[in-house]
Amino acid sequence: MVGTRTAPRYAGTAVSAARIQHFASMVHDANASYWDEEFAQRQWGGLPAPPAMLMGWLIPLPWLPSGEPPTAAIALKVPLPGTTFINAANEVELPTVIVDGDRLHVVEEVISVSPHKRTRVGSGHFVETRDEFRRQDGTLVAVNRNTLFRFTPAPVSR
Repeated sequence: MVGTRTAPRYAGTAVSAARIQHFASMVHDANASYWDEEFAQRQWGGLPAPPAMLMGWLIPLPWLPSGEPPTAAIALKVPLPGTTFINAANEVELPTVIVDGDRLHVVEEVISVSPHKRTRVGSGHFVETRDEFRRQDGTLVAVNRNTLFRFTPAPVSR
């Protein structure tokens, strides 16, 4: 699957001021950009989404009235053995700000799959993906490189 790209996957909802402020509240971030709409409009063109929220905007809703199942991330679709996964690395580039009202979509690509590895946590493969996030007008807003370790846990010795 190396080189495989997904079709665009669209966020179920737009980036919202309510979620931005809820996140800022949870992490006690008093940055005026998240709280003062007039300041944010002058500085960023709207309330900016904190960079740590990037992945959250595209998490599929767990249920839809249409009955359509959520779309799994491409890394989980790579046909490899392993019963679980952990995030091993993440690197994000944010070439432009994401603001309240943006409607995002992502295209995911499998970049590499490692040979079989044995680690302290178990035996498996590292799967690296590259995700391009764009807003409704096609502007690239983020590039996320992520590495998951898909593995079968090592037996616990007692």
